[in-house]
Amino acid sequence: MAAAMLGLPGCMSLQHNPRKPRPIAAGAKIRFAQIGCGGKGFSDVMAQKDEDVVALCDIDWVGKPERVKKPDGTFEMGPSNVQKLMTQFPNAKRYTDFRKMLIEMDDQIDAVGIATPDHMHFLPAYMAIMMGKHVYVQKPMTQTVGEARELLRLARLNGVCTQMGNQGHAGEGIRLVREWFEAGVIGDVREVMIWTNRAATPGDIVWPQGIKEWPAADPIPEGLNFDVFLGRAPDRPFSKKIHPFNWRGYHDYGCGAIGDMACHLMDAAFWGLQLGAPEMVDPTKVVGQTDISYPLQAIVTYQFPARGSLPPVKLMWHEGGEKPAKPAQLEESRKLAKGGQLIIGSKGTVYDGNDYCNSPRFIPESFHKELADGGKLPPKKYPRPDPIGNPHKEFMKAIRENNPAAAGSNFEYAVPFTEMVSLGTVAIRVGKKFSWDSAAMKTSLPEADALLYPNYRKGWSPGEIA
Repeated sequence: MAAAMLGLPGCMSLQHNPRKPRPIAAGAKIRFAQIGCGGKGFSDVMAQKDEDVVALCDIDWVGKPERVKKPDGTFEMGPSNVQKLMTQFPNAKRYTDFRKMLIEMDDQIDAVGIATPDHMHFLPAYMAIMMGKHVYVQKPMTQTVGEARELLRLARLNGVCTQMGNQGHAGEGIRLVREWFEAGVIGDVREVMIWTNRAATPGDIVWPQGIKEWPAADPIPEGLNFDVFLGRAPDRPFSKKIHPFNWRGYHDYGCGAIGDMACHLMDAAFWGLQLGAPEMVDPTKVVGQTDISYPLQAIVTYQFPARGSLPPVKLMWHEGGEKPAKPAQLEESRKLAKGGQLIIGSKGTVYDGNDYCNSPRFIPESFHKELADGGKLPPKKYPRPDPIGNPHKEFMKAIRENNPAAAGSNFEYAVPFTEMVSLGTVAIRVGKKFSWDSAAMKTSLPEADALLYPNYRKGWSPGEIA
């Protein structure tokens, strides 16, 4: 158990005595701690600078130097993100092990942000929720379906506020899509096309995939807590080709392109069309899959059943340079963006060419203008967060109000969404089509079922940390 391993008192009985969160007094700042500070965690911490940032946890307090643009337009290497945070928050206590931080600072923390590699989202969130802390977890919420379901159960049990970091869910675009759909302007939707340039589009590699051999071992850098980086993953040697960024392409640590980007790109369709759980997931095309790494390219087809009076929907995910055919409605002078979505209805097609559905439009543009000028677009129906597009402020508002539902991508929404995305990862890895029974949490393939739950390295199971 964490208390025994760390030689610290405090959490031996958490599984039997889960805690409720501490009420926030009117006018008081929320005491915030961040786990994972070097990548997305940096901006997550900076978003909380008006609160009381009391603790920062990262496995590496040297970090990767960041490029800084000079006045003459050239670049030089500047401080790493973790070094910037040390300067910005000099009074925040620093840790390399989240277990030690949570135990030592238990009564000084109200909320926790988590921006670690994907395989280590669950355990810090699990421990924090058991200790009555509100949690903001970067996307994808977890690496497996089973982990997501357990976090939802615990969040309900402990009454904490939660948020997944798919920031587009706090934006305008997904609300417009749902309002247009519910008003009948799009018509019946039976097909959705979504694509991303991640991960390894030829000539545009964001991070490598299709890796055939484990990279050669490198010396562990001084000050790097590699044991905590591994966490629940198998015990393997350190490689600078994996940490700090390219872990995304490895089965042990990441979720590949679909796990990294679908919680953004699929959001408008999943929420706006009220898709729910798919009934079938098919890895329609997989190129370059290996035993250790996600593929170079993939297409995954989801089939969603009819929902009441709404017809069935086929959603196709494309990655690694794969794209749907250019729709006839898109002007000849325009081409599909590197990433985006097409929501194809019987009355019109909605196109958005960015990751967060920031600016959905009917195509062609002349048709959108006709709808807008003719008063055929419905009035805004769904509340907009204040300020719009800021999931961090939304999360803090939920905590102050003690109202988990006030955070839009709370676990009640984010868990079913994460499950749907995760099933695509499973389909890619097994390379076979399967049906999905959401109530039973079971597929039609034993090898797919085996990927619904994680494996834990000795010392890193939930029972051993809390």
